[in-house]
Amino acid sequence: MPVIVVTGASGGVGRAVVRELAGPGVSIGLVARGAAGLAAAAAEVEEAGGTALVLPTDVADAAQVASAADRAEAELGPIDTWINVAFSSVFAPFMQVSTEEFVRATEVTYLGYVHGTRAALDRMLPRDRGTIVQVGSALAYRGIPLQSAYCGAKHAMVGFTESLRTELMHDGSNVRVTMVHLPAVNTPQFSWVLSRLPRHPQPVPPIFQPEVAARAIVAAAANPRRREYYVGSSTVATVLGNKVAGGLLDRYLALTGYDSQQTADPVSPDRPSNLFAPVDDEHDLGSHGEFDARATDRSWQASFTSSPWLVAGAVNLVALAAAGAAMVWGDRDAFAKALTWRR
Repeated sequence: MPVIVVTGASGGVGRAVVRELAGPGVSIGLVARGAAGLAAAAAEVEEAGGTALVLPTDVADAAQVASAADRAEAELGPIDTWINVAFSSVFAPFMQVSTEEFVRATEVTYLGYVHGTRAALDRMLPRDRGTIVQVGSALAYRGIPLQSAYCGAKHAMVGFTESLRTELMHDGSNVRVTMVHLPAVNTPQFSWVLSRLPRHPQPVPPIFQPEVAARAIVAAAANPRRREYYVGSSTVATVLGNKVAGGLLDRYLALTGYDSQQTADPVSPDRPSNLFAPVDDEHDLGSHGEFDARATDRSWQASFTSSPWLVAGAVNLVALAAAGAAMVWGDRDAFAKALTWRR
């Protein structure tokens, strides 16, 4: 029976992944900091007929991650799949992010993946089997304003994973590593990530429910031979569009990137922050954020992510054209200004 470890399992996309995986005979190691979120996730796994092991862990601490892996193998059995999801960030212009905050966000969002990958490989390589899934983002290929720490960490994760993959290929290893890049997702992060924005943070539309991401991540874990997966037509448009029109996107995001990441509501004075301590220690916040009314639970593009690569490639080209046209048509004035902007 499969043994799977999921980091960031207490909330957001990680929690949705746990729900998608849970079922009879499945054992899941739940790695996160928040006690209430972990307990609720474990209860959901058990209710679905699976086995859950709560592993309170700060992924920024390599020793804690290694200890979690040891416990998972001792109590559940050999780890078949390790899924790195956990992250934290800061919503603010770069010069308003302290060095301590930037370091912490990088340690969680980038080094947390490095520590998780090392813990998995330490156990998978001697057996010459296993799968590692790195959950990335469209922002791993296209930086946007107000998220420098997160974008930098996700870019670093891509470089790290590509380097690792070539080493595994060189060694002829049967351990697989793949990446899944996500669009804007309706998770609690917009209520608990440290923010210095004047207005409440929001995901940049189109917004997807975490279940869309979870289904793609679980599908990638089942078919890890493909090097990476894009989820959502907006992700395809962002990643591929940046390759051919990076300068245009620079100008467009300079014009629109601040407003598009904020609602009209002012930030609450008692807004929590999970950068240095969890906010789901006493109250389970689940997988969904506060944008259910604006989020979709389906992606026609994502439904083809596990198709043969020629089919998936054709679908992504269609998605690129459709999403690109929608972006340009939806904000014609900004794109026109970006085209003529001179500095």
